[in-house]
Amino acid sequence: MKESEILQHLADTGALLTGHFQLRSGLHSDRYFQAAQVLQQTVIAAKLCAAMADGWRDAGVETVISPAIGGIIVGQEIGRSLGVKAIFAEKDEQSNLLLRRGFSLRAGERVLVAEDVITKGGRVQQTIDLVRQFGAVPVGVATMVDRSDGSVDFGIPLKSLIRLTLATYEPTACPMCKQGLPIDKPGSK
Repeated sequence: MKESEILQHLADTGALLTGHFQLRSGLHSDRYFQAAQVLQQTVIAAKLCAAMADGWRDAGVETVISPAIGGIIVGQEIGRSLGVKAIFAEKDEQSNLLLRRGFSLRAGERVLVAEDVITKGGRVQQTIDLVRQFGAVPVGVATMVDRSDGSVDFGIPLKSLIRLTLATYEPTACPMCKQGLPIDKPGSK
């Protein structure tokens, strides 16, 4: 799938927003990728996630795991495209990830981690760590949007559908904060 086609889908669905946003990472940005806007369009979501799955067809993936809540649809659609099961990890009261609902992984199971968007990759790293706690093997990370500017290294392959270079700021250096602009926290928290 061509980058121009991906960007058109994101624009057509209102998934790329402009304003003053606080990201889940704590950083601020004037642009925000609201994956839910594109993922609610089931035909488009299936098409984008199938394109994401293509890069993993020869990796021997047995299971796709996603951190809840943002990655669930992405993981489900990638799992469907690969013909493997898809599960998700949930936060406990201390924001640690764990498996519930009867989900489990077995030692040696080849697992692909799927997420909608990464900036710093904290939730993805927690998911990788969870996979390893079960003795399963994380084979890679598939993300719809990588806005990390190439700064995230999970020690396993990372493949993104698209890389968006969107400015991020520490809160103390945020130009929108300095202008007194109200902040929006659109994440899934």
